[in-house]
Amino acid sequence: MTTTAVSVTEFKAHCLDVIRQVEQEGTAVDLTRHGRVVARLVPTPQGTQGVAPWLRLRGRGQLIGAPEAGVLDNSDFDALR
Repeated sequence: MTTTAVSVTEFKAHCLDVIRQVEQEGTAVDLTRHGRVVARLVPTPQGTQGVAPWLRLRGRGQLIGAPEAGVLDNSDFDALR
C-alpha cells in the first residue's frame, strides 16, 4: 500500500479531498505535524464495508470470569443489608 504524507494544516484545508483519495485510490495518508507523523488515515478492508461494527467484533471477546459469577456483591444492594 502506498502512503503519502500531508501536513495537518493542509489536511484541515482539504480534508474531503484527502478522504476521497483514500477511499477511491486505496492509498494511506500520514498526517504530520512539524515533520512527525501524528496519525494515519487508511482505507477500510473490503470485507468490512457495509457490515455493522458490532458484527465485525463478533467472536473477538474473551470471557474472563465464570459465566454464573456476578459483577456486584450482595452488599451493593440496600435490600440485602
